Amino acid sequence: MLFYIIRRLITAVAMLLIVTLTTFVMFFAGPVDPARLTCAKNCTPAVVEGNRKFMGFDKPVMVQYGDFLKGIVVGRDYPDDPEMRANAPQTVAHCDAPCLGYSVLQNKSVTDIVKDTLPITGSIALSAFVLWMIVGVLGGIIAALNRGRWIDRVIVALALIGFSLPSFFIGLILLTFVAIKWEIVPVPAYTAFTENPFLWAQGLVLPAITLACIFAASYVRLTRAYMIETMSEDYIRTAKAKGVKPWTIVRRHGLRAALTPIVTAAGLDLGGLLGGAVITEQVFNFQGLGWTAVRSIVATDLPVIVGMVLVAAAFIVLANLVVDVLYGVIDPRVRLT
Repeated sequence: MLFYIIRRLITAVAMLLIVTLTTFVMFFAGPVDPARLTCAKNCTPAVVEGNRKFMGFDKPVMVQYGDFLKGIVVGRDYPDDPEMRANAPQTVAHCDAPCLGYSVLQNKSVTDIVKDTLPITGSIALSAFVLWMIVGVLGGIIAALNRGRWIDRVIVALALIGFSLPSFFIGLILLTFVAIKWEIVPVPAYTAFTENPFLWAQGLVLPAITLACIFAASYVRLTRAYMIETMSEDYIRTAKAKGVKPWTIVRRHGLRAALTPIVTAAGLDLGGLLGGAVITEQVFNFQGLGWTAVRSIVATDLPVIVGMVLVAAAFIVLANLVVDVLYGVIDPRVRLT
C-alpha cells in the first residue's frame, strides 16, 4: 500500500508541474502582453512598463516559470526588478511561500487573497458535500431496494427535477422565499467559524442546500443504477440464501461493490467545488474563490486569474490523488496496478 501511495504522489506532482507549465504558456506566451492585463483601465504606457518590470514580465517565459516555482518553495519579493527594489526599498513587498504571484491592482499577494477566500468556498463545498452524499446515496439505496415501486418512482422523479433545475434558479428561489419573504432563516452571510460557529452554520444553510440539490440528484441516479446492478449478482443471491440479514447484505456486499464509481464522482465534484462555486457564491454574495475569480476577470487582474486557475487545478489533482488512495482501500486489487 505504501508503494502504491508513493507512485500516486509522484504522478500528482508531475500533473501539477504540467498544469502550471501549461498555464504559464497560455497566459504569458500568448499574443497579448501580460503587463497590459494588470492595470485595468489605468493602462497608460508608463504604467504598463512599470508593471512589466515590477512583475518580472520582461523576462523570458521559462525564466518567469522558474521564478514562480521558486516562489512557491521559498517565497518571493516584489518588485521583481532589482533596480526598482534598490531605488525604493520601502515599497518592497514580500510574498511568503507558497507564493502564487502579486496583484498590483489590489496591492496584495495572490496567496493572501486565496487565504482570505478559501475558508468561504471550503465551508460551502464541504457542507454541501455532506448533504448531497447523505441524501444522494441513501436515496439511491432506497430507490434500488424498492425498484419498480411507487417510492422508487417518486425518488427518481424528484432527482430528475433537481438535476434539471439550474443552481442559480434554486438559489434565487431559496433566497427570495425562504430567507426574504417567509423569513425562515436570515439572509445568508458568511461568518468565520472561529468567530461564531452557530452563525457560521446558519449562514451556510441555503448555499449548501442549493449545491446539494444539484449534486444529490445525480448521486441518487448513480447509486441506484450501481446498486441494482450489484444486487443482481450471484454472490448477493448466495448471501440471501444463507440467511444473512438484508441490511448486512446491502452494507457489506452491495454498497461496497458500488462505491468505486461513487467515490470517483464524489472526489472530482468536491475538488471542482473547492476551486470555486462560482454561481452559488454570486447568488448569495459569498466572496469566495469563485466570486474572486469572476471579479478578477472583470477587472483584468491577470495575477489573480492565474492564481485561481492554479488553485482550482491543484484541488482537482489532489481530489484525484485521494480517490486513487481510496480505490486501494476499497478494492485491494487496485494496489497491484
